[in-house]
Amino acid sequence: MKTGVKPTGNGHINSKKFEKYMTRNNRVFITILTGLYSFQDCIHFLASVRKFHQEPIIILLHCVPKILYPLLTGFKNIILKPAPASENTVLSSRLAKLALYEVSAQFEKTIYLDADTCLLSDINDVFDYLDEYDLLLTEDVQPQIAKATNLVRRNSYKTYPNVLSILQSAGLPLQEDSIQYNGGFIAFRKCETTKLLFEKFKYYFEIVRSHQDKLLLKDQGAFACAIAAVKPKFKILPPSYNYLSKWKNYYPPINEPIKVLHCTYPYRPQYAKDITSSLYTKLFNKFAQLLLPNQIKNPWRKI
Repeated sequence: MKTGVKPTGNGHINSKKFEKYMTRNNRVFITILTGLYSFQDCIHFLASVRKFHQEPIIILLHCVPKILYPLLTGFKNIILKPAPASENTVLSSRLAKLALYEVSAQFEKTIYLDADTCLLSDINDVFDYLDEYDLLLTEDVQPQIAKATNLVRRNSYKTYPNVLSILQSAGLPLQEDSIQYNGGFIAFRKCETTKLLFEKFKYYFEIVRSHQDKLLLKDQGAFACAIAAVKPKFKILPPSYNYLSKWKNYYPPINEPIKVLHCTYPYRPQYAKDITSSLYTKLFNKFAQLLLPNQIKNPWRKI
């Protein structure tokens, strides 16, 4: 077996180095990049992960020219895989999230993060939690599905009195106490329970997809249904693991340091930009200003 760990002088492999190698190679990060609007975010995501971690990073790609691939693989130990193809890059991104379990099947522990997130410290504790839990999540800024206006189309209110009734009318078995989790952070371990969870996720997302007259192309409702159906052993982590600075005034008091900032690069506070600052990213930012579309004008934000 080729491990990349060199033998010691007596021909034996150093056990500590081997253990570290095997631990690192049983763990993986994943993100999704569909289209060029998030390319700058993705570069800085990779830089932030590499600041604290050396695990492989899988990027699910669609509508990204191959000529730009070296800008991604320059961070080392990057695995590029195709995301499901669609003319609608938002749909491609949603379908890629449904495939997270399949594309990470060779690894025991997986952390998925949106490409517009930035690590502010290592998150080894997340991998450690997966020794005990099947799934780790963070709640959305608005955790009550019954109030999740971000999931439904405005014209649906002409027929139905509230968000929950719209979701239920489409066939999603959600209840008053159902929780909306933020899909920008999902950590899971390889097991039959998680495999079934993602199968159910696909099933319920097809319901969302087939009711676009009522529902927006979001996956939170489908994911909540899958969790309720499968009942995995999961842990809800505090907002510090998926902190959306845009909505900072809506969070309860946070007493621990922020570990994962969820914010597109142009709006990112300077302390977060400093995390990923290097000669490489500075040169890339100049390239992005000239040749990449403006992330702030990304049309997916309106879908």
